[in-house]
Amino acid sequence: MDTHRSGCPINLSLEVFGDKWSLLVLRDVMFGNRRHYGELLANSEERIASNILANRLARLVDLGMLSRAADPSHKQKVLYSLTEPSIQLVPVFAHLGAWGRRHLPASPELAIRAELLENGGPALWDTFMDELRELHLGLPCADGAAGVLDDLTAAYLAERERSATA
Repeated sequence: MDTHRSGCPINLSLEVFGDKWSLLVLRDVMFGNRRHYGELLANSEERIASNILANRLARLVDLGMLSRAADPSHKQKVLYSLTEPSIQLVPVFAHLGAWGRRHLPASPELAIRAELLENGGPALWDTFMDELRELHLGLPCADGAAGVLDDLTAAYLAERERSATA
């Protein structure tokens, strides 16, 4: 039985990402490298409720956007990983961030990663996706590419420090 409203690609995408939280959860796994439920809950800029987070994580796993596995470092923790379809959202996040920076009152510390992604363009996005594939899927980076996540994180932390002292 087909449970989709229509076969329109935009409609189908919105059926996956059209709620208030799914893209933000994926953002936090992708850009914040938050892989555990507790990290996602405690570090949510938007203060996601625990029941909503649990629901979205389960939904994203069911939809194949995240995988869930026992954390080898802690018996009672689960490790969430991006899947290939979610890694391929990097350009979407880059475009959404660029649009938000131009048209909405984004804070400097939360906009810096979007600015770097926009300025880096498709070449940076491809490098970042390769890095995410290594981190989340265990695939070796093409050409040994790595460091984008570290650079984005360092820029965010520097901007946060600058904003705090301003």
